Amino acid sequence: MDLGTIIGIAAGFVLIAMSILTSGGAPGSYINLPSAIMVLGGSFAAMLVANPMSRMLGIMKYARHAMRVPDWQEEKIINELVGFSERARREGLLALEDNMDQVEDEFMRKGLQLVVDGTDPDIIKTILYNDLNQIQERHESGIKVFDDWGKIAPAFGMIGTLAGLIAMLANLEDQSSIGAGMALALITTMYGAIFANLVLIPMKSKLQDRDQDETRTKEIIIEGILSIQSGDNPRILLEKLVSFLPPRQREVIRQESGRD
Repeated sequence: MDLGTIIGIAAGFVLIAMSILTSGGAPGSYINLPSAIMVLGGSFAAMLVANPMSRMLGIMKYARHAMRVPDWQEEKIINELVGFSERARREGLLALEDNMDQVEDEFMRKGLQLVVDGTDPDIIKTILYNDLNQIQERHESGIKVFDDWGKIAPAFGMIGTLAGLIAMLANLEDQSSIGAGMALALITTMYGAIFANLVLIPMKSKLQDRDQDETRTKEIIIEGILSIQSGDNPRILLEKLVSFLPPRQREVIRQESGRD
């Protein structure tokens, strides 16, 4: 579970509530069910118009991806690829098939099997990058949902505000209600802005980070598999793969492999 996401959202609402209380505002005046329905229900309805039903019904799946911290095990993957490289140089590419069942990553196992089968390097590269593109397209669906929703929610806040202003102006002869009516009309805009900027847009950014991390891991695997097939020296292979990682991770992997 990504504690940063949970703490950030919770802290955001708490700080907003504290700002309201310390400014002398009455908490009850900031709670309005019709305004919440306008922003949440109205924007969700608009999203149903803009997206396939299956995508919107899967919104919780995308949210879970943003709330979870995946472990891509990049160090383990690099060490496995270097190990396969060493064995391939000693015993030949066909020897890799003996350890294929031990490979947990399905993407890596598929690539190694293509190498063992003697597939042309360009074909292997095309197949693996096609798989990677499909993964990125699935990620993009979730990113697009939160991106679009983050743009639509403030708009429905404005729609609610306009509706409130129209109702207020319809009773303009009652001047004592103008201030309260104006405040109530603006609540919907506030709801839309909070929902978009505290929940939806940050969720989109988190999903983009997840996409970048998985893409990097898959590119490490592709580079390793192609290098194994071309017969690169394991030390060269290690340096190729760690170049994808931040400097701190590079040193850890070099020390674990004994090639520092």
